[in-house]
Amino acid sequence: MNLLLASLLVASTTIQNPLAHDPVMAYEDGTYYLYYTGQDISQMTSKDLKNWTVNPDGVLDGKLPAWTHDSVPGFEHQVWAPDVIHYNGKWYMAYACSTFGKNTSAIGLLSNDKLADTKGWKDEGCILTSKAKRDNWNAIDPNFVIDDKGYPWLTWGSFWDGIQMIPLDKNMHVLTGAKPKTIARRFAFNVRDVPESEGGPVRYTPGDYPTAAGQNAIEAPFIFKHDGYYYLFVSWDYCCTGIRSTYRVVVGRSKTVDGPYLDDRGIDMLDGGGVPVIEGDKKKFEAIGHCAAYHFGSKDLFISHGYKIPGGEAVLVQKEIKWKNEWPIL
Repeated sequence: MNLLLASLLVASTTIQNPLAHDPVMAYEDGTYYLYYTGQDISQMTSKDLKNWTVNPDGVLDGKLPAWTHDSVPGFEHQVWAPDVIHYNGKWYMAYACSTFGKNTSAIGLLSNDKLADTKGWKDEGCILTSKAKRDNWNAIDPNFVIDDKGYPWLTWGSFWDGIQMIPLDKNMHVLTGAKPKTIARRFAFNVRDVPESEGGPVRYTPGDYPTAAGQNAIEAPFIFKHDGYYYLFVSWDYCCTGIRSTYRVVVGRSKTVDGPYLDDRGIDMLDGGGVPVIEGDKKKFEAIGHCAAYHFGSKDLFISHGYKIPGGEAVLVQKEIKWKNEWPIL
């Protein structure tokens, strides 16, 4: 989530297979809009999901609200993991301000009437913050979801106590009196201590991820509604180390938006459950993660970033979702 995308340092151009870390997407009036981690929130547009036009100006266009720096010491302009949704006639975008490996973070909110108005995003303040030694969760990787009754929720999280969720009000801020609820964890064993002769693999070395974050290697939630279920996609393992990244995606489902989210064995994602969705094939991509899912036209679309082989660049991955026994298949 801390990669500076070189494609945004040049004039607007049209490309295929774009660099895009932590991508999300929206559709309006015949145009697809792609937003992702980058300077002031990076953005691209496409008419066909194949040819992407890079907008050299970030969504915030150098105008980060002052509160972002006040809330997160050391934060600059590299904005992480946005999410975008249309709700009550308006577009809303959440975004994360943080520094790598620390849980003093903040999730901000923007609004816009039209995605085509790339300069029209307005600051709507802070949705929530996390602070080291106060909170056992990290306010990054936000994702909006609207429940079956039309009420908005926010899910987020990375490491510490895992994936969190909270109800929002009609203005997309935290509902008065609401408290975060943990909906997924991943207490992975320490693979650094497992030799290959005992099953390994030993892929990590000390320093891959700051020890303050713990070993709960789960993040980047995205909830997608399909056929009476809410599907919670999350990323397991480690991002952001290029060719050494080990990201992969798993999913669970629930009949209610706030869980419990179970896998196909009935194991709660709170207890480490998850159905494998995608991982690196070790040929084209070393690792794949931080996904989103959408229903566009007659198809369900899965997007994520994949770390290319051999260079380790984070490239946009798109795959159609098929469904088998009510579980997503790519």
